[in-house]
Order: sequence, then C-alpha cells, then structure tokens
Amino acid sequence: MSRWADFVITAVKYNTGHSHLVGAEIRTDTGTAISSDYRRVLRQEVISSIRGGTSFVTAYQQGGQWRKGEDVRVVNLHGELFIRTDENATKKDNLGSLPEYV
Repeated sequence: MSRWADFVITAVKYNTGHSHLVGAEIRTDTGTAISSDYRRVLRQEVISSIRGGTSFVTAYQQGGQWRKGEDVRVVNLHGELFIRTDENATKKDNLGSLPEYV
C-alpha cells in the first residue's frame, strides 16, 4: 500500500442540521497500513490542519480492508469555510457517506 495522505478520516459527527461537522475520527496513514488507533478531533482542527498543509482522505472498510475514498479539502464559500470531498458550492460540509459516531 502506498501512502494516501497524512491522515485518513473514517467516521464523522454532524450537527443536528447536518450542515457542519462537529468532529471527525482520524487515523494515521503509515504508508504500509492505516492505524487501528484513532482519535476524534473537532472540525476546526481538521480545517486548520488542511490549511497548514496536512493532507486528509476519506476511507471505508470493505471486506476487512481499508479502501481509499476521496481527497478532503477546505472550500471557501463567501468567507465561510467548509470541509468537502468535492468543490461543490453548497454551503455545508460533505465527506460523503462515512459512518457517523454518536
């Protein structure tokens, strides 16, 4: 396995309106494996990390193996920052269909 990114987002938590992430479950991508240990970080930490040059991708498990999802980016829409896997102009965070934690 080649390294996909600095960190992999494997689960998320959205606000009640489902418009903004509250947080994300991230794991380290070692280049040979995705860490089994994870930590939960707040939305602002993901935004700050991406703006500081840290790379993120989404990932999901299929058949017990991690599969690469999409690159994660910060999109600025009229001065408001959103975390997305696309550059859609919708004013909400969107990391696809990752599982949600409570």
